[in-house]
Amino acid sequence: MLRTRLITAFVLLAVLLPLLAFTGARAFGAAAAVFASAGMWEWARLAGMRGPRALAWAGVWLLTVAGVLLFPLAGFDPDASFALAALAWAALLLGSLPRASLPRAFGAPVVLCLLGFVILFAAWMALWHARAMGVQFLVSVLMLAWVADVSAYFGGRAIGGRKLAPRISPGKTMSGALCGLFGVLVYTAVCARVPELRQTLGARLGARFGLGPALLACVLLAALTVAGDLFESLLKRRAGVKDSSGLLPGHGGVLDRIDALLPLLPVVMLLVP
Repeated sequence: MLRTRLITAFVLLAVLLPLLAFTGARAFGAAAAVFASAGMWEWARLAGMRGPRALAWAGVWLLTVAGVLLFPLAGFDPDASFALAALAWAALLLGSLPRASLPRAFGAPVVLCLLGFVILFAAWMALWHARAMGVQFLVSVLMLAWVADVSAYFGGRAIGGRKLAPRISPGKTMSGALCGLFGVLVYTAVCARVPELRQTLGARLGARFGLGPALLACVLLAALTVAGDLFESLLKRRAGVKDSSGLLPGHGGVLDRIDALLPLLPVVMLLVP
């Protein structure tokens, strides 16, 4: 299993690094759209769509994104999609995580697919615009989620203790979550203070709001990554599956890799103009 995970990770890096280093924002956006359309297919399946219906949702999503890439609409404000996605996430997270189940209003497959459509579109749009703001900025946003995840993993294993959400994800602990937030605090402070990192998320937030508010904002962003992970776990438990799919051998599916980023990306772009 470890060997399979490593091979898949190396393949993904072999695709991602050249896209970041040698292509522009539009080419990167196109590649990200293809990857994210697989996430839309997985979301539709977790929502209860089967076979051709799940593929149809992914196809319509990809055609919509392709239209935005090829035929940009004059006057289109991406902040509108970011704000809509943020509202959708607020409704989903506040309505489901405290009770460890989806509210009935969101449980219908079509409703859940529509929410996923908006969420994945806004996340893709945020990713595309973040790349247009520079490689350093985009990588710093991804790093925030990775720092939170890695710090939480090792902190939780070392300390253990009370479970964070035992009915959703029994492996996560309160100590792990706090270690993740602390790791993000340190990461943000470094970004805000090192001149060579002035294009990173932490530095941009520090320049706009001051160091204290920037630290608080990044801790809240890190909390969103945890919530996104928990929500996908809830969807999988509801669907009775361990992984969102088997598209990424050793890693599960696309949603299993990007769940923490989905609520994070649109909120980041609302904070950093």
